[in-house]
Amino acid sequence: MDAMAEAIEQSNAVIICMSEEYRRSSYCRAEASYAFQRRVKIVPVLLQQHYRPDGWLLFLVGQLLYINFTKHEFSKAVNLLIKELKVPVISDTGSENVHRKVEVNTTIPITSILPETSSMLILPENILDWNQTHVHDWLMSHDLLQMSRLFANFNGRSLMYMSEIIENVELRQVVSLLQADSLRRTGDSLSLVELSHFRSLWYQQKQSSTSTIIAKL
Repeated sequence: MDAMAEAIEQSNAVIICMSEEYRRSSYCRAEASYAFQRRVKIVPVLLQQHYRPDGWLLFLVGQLLYINFTKHEFSKAVNLLIKELKVPVISDTGSENVHRKVEVNTTIPITSILPETSSMLILPENILDWNQTHVHDWLMSHDLLQMSRLFANFNGRSLMYMSEIIENVELRQVVSLLQADSLRRTGDSLSLVELSHFRSLWYQQKQSSTSTIIAKL
């Protein structure tokens, strides 16, 4: 434990490899919590396909951007990780934390962070045929992490109904209702940026699905 604490104290950033095994580890929790207390930069990476952080891990990384190794090609994910590690840390006073030179080792062992499985996202052409897994995978493939938690257990038909509500009900009322649902179901405030991104992507998805179905008639 002393060696772990010393390593964190001498580090500019700590990489958290999100998985169920990591969340269950008391040592990993202690390491992450100490890094958080020390205000060391935390960079989460997602290694387990379909995994959604919860509990203490969700509290720690809920508002952080993460690198999704299950979505991107390995080389691209590594490059994204390196870029994120090189981003300077901004202190509470608004100045960059430059008391230590950032050194990034680009020779990352493939076996240590390669995801268990990697596959192309394949969805039924008709959205009404989507099951809960299809919906979750589609949301996660577009980095809509909060939407994936808020719309947990949704199938394609449920998502279609939700999109109709969003489109036809007064926007302020929709945001208020979704905000309440988000706080109740996920413990987080609704991200208006992510909601706007979802609406744009969902419109494109519906247009694409409709065009494909019509073309086959």
